[in-house]
Amino acid sequence: MNAQRAKFLIGLALVGGAASGCAGAFEAETDVGSPIVPQIQALVNANREYPRWADFPRAAMDSPGAVEVAARVQGLTGAGSSLQAEAERIEWTLGDPATLASEIGARVDLQQISPVTAETQAEVEAFAEQVRRRAEAPPPIDRTPAPSSSGPR
Repeated sequence: MNAQRAKFLIGLALVGGAASGCAGAFEAETDVGSPIVPQIQALVNANREYPRWADFPRAAMDSPGAVEVAARVQGLTGAGSSLQAEAERIEWTLGDPATLASEIGARVDLQQISPVTAETQAEVEAFAEQVRRRAEAPPPIDRTPAPSSSGPR
């Protein structure tokens, strides 16, 4: 992945260097003998001054003043304070996380597991064990060269 990125960046640098070094090669040259030269020149001349600043939309001049911004900030501050007060009035009942976890575990243990669920659980565990056995790496290959029977040459 990094090699591809490096190749792309090198190619981009080469293209950028060629484009900056050969800027004169991209200047417009017109073949005077071409029959469409007058049409092209008329289009170029008609659009030579485009775009003009007058063609862009004006920026909105309805920006709020300092008094309006201050009023909005005070409104947001008041809304934040009322939200804080409302959150403080909530009676939180979760309590200690360890106690909550043990209560939930006790409730789950009280539920009877259907035989189909237990069978499915056993199948899942068997499948997981089978996948774990298949995921073990094979023994390494002995790569030491075998002694040649012909002897040294």
